[in-house]
Amino acid sequence: MTSRRLTRGLKIALAVGLLCSCAAVLGWYLWNHLLKGRSDLVLRWIRDPQAHPTWERQALARCPSAPFVFPTTGFTGYLWGDSFRPGHRHQGIDIFAPGRAGKTPVFAAYPGYLTRLPDWKSSLIIRIPEDPLHPGRQIWSYYTHLADPDGRSLISEDYPPGTAEVYVEQGTLLGYQGNYSGTPGKPVGVHLHFSLVQDDGSGSFKNELEIDNTLDPSPYFGMPLNAAEAEGPIITCRETSQPVN
Repeated sequence: MTSRRLTRGLKIALAVGLLCSCAAVLGWYLWNHLLKGRSDLVLRWIRDPQAHPTWERQALARCPSAPFVFPTTGFTGYLWGDSFRPGHRHQGIDIFAPGRAGKTPVFAAYPGYLTRLPDWKSSLIIRIPEDPLHPGRQIWSYYTHLADPDGRSLISEDYPPGTAEVYVEQGTLLGYQGNYSGTPGKPVGVHLHFSLVQDDGSGSFKNELEIDNTLDPSPYFGMPLNAAEAEGPIITCRETSQPVN
């Protein structure tokens, strides 16, 4: 009986060890072939953006047939669906600008009704009553990191805390890229985080922190902006881009 228990225990231990080894190999693969690759690109851009001029996309550029304009100038580093850690997937796109916080303008990608909650230092959300790709449903465009490292807002003075349902046209200046992380004195790289958030069915927006509450922005911009499609540092239109009319 004791021998059988030892044998079964050994089999269980071997099975657990094998699973752990497989998980480690999978984690190594994902880091080295997916996230690490984009993290390396982001670091290269931040260190010397002038060395990579073709990586940058200009604000207000638009791909043919795409409803959204690009909201800011910079390099699209992290994409929708990227994984920063086990169990996490990025809910939007991160567009990194060269230079310091407060320098690079951020514009409305699509018209709608802007809200800034009273405690939002660096964030705005715009209600889009009619999804241009799926008529009959409402969606929300979310913009954040519009503050300096200490949480001083870089949002336009036209939209103070407590702003609710102010109509903005496509291309309206919203503020400037910042590097506020949410913790004063611990900045992130200067960038805009942009995401598309689903409506909760009651006229408000779902929790943007969960990817299942967001939408792949790729079809709205006419570009492969998700981790499953995009390859390399240069993300272009599926067709040639054109300026806003």
